[in-house]
Amino acid sequence: DWPSCSGLSTGTVAGSGRKAQLAKARRSISHFNHKRRKEVEEKLILLVEDNPDEEALELRALNHNGIDSEVVVARDGAEALDFLFGTGVYAGRDTNIMPTVTFLDLRLPKVDGLEVLQRMRADDRTKLLPVVTLSSSDEEHDIITSYESKVNSYVRKPVSFTAFTEAVRQLGMYWMQLNEPPRV
Repeated sequence: DWPSCSGLSTGTVAGSGRKAQLAKARRSISHFNHKRRKEVEEKLILLVEDNPDEEALELRALNHNGIDSEVVVARDGAEALDFLFGTGVYAGRDTNIMPTVTFLDLRLPKVDGLEVLQRMRADDRTKLLPVVTLSSSDEEHDIITSYESKVNSYVRKPVSFTAFTEAVRQLGMYWMQLNEPPRV
């Protein structure tokens, strides 16, 4: 079904100034979101972010773009691991319900994001869960180590508000509507 392709080409169409094509692309996006809305609502996002301002922006970008999934926010690496494995404050949580995707910051208190990723990949319950590193770091070492630890994607957080919200919107659309994760 091609409506998702129209959604991905919106920037190109807008740049060319063809308003009729842009309007058509927007109608396709709305149709695509509406069609998959119920499925998206049943999915879960784990957002691991220690910066409250960036957390608020990410939540707003997801919500304002039709990603109505439940979002669990962990504000440090230890809390993320507790959620995933049903320990600590999440003891007794149904660990059969796992996130469809985890958006993981690298620089976290208590347990570093790379260690969270490595512990996820070392456990049979979480080793196949999609993880996106969403970090302000552009250090080559962080990027290489993330991919060596089997991250699914590494996205550098844009500095501008508009670019940041657009990046989160695109990530939400891809991981929650287009991607087919393994059933774990």
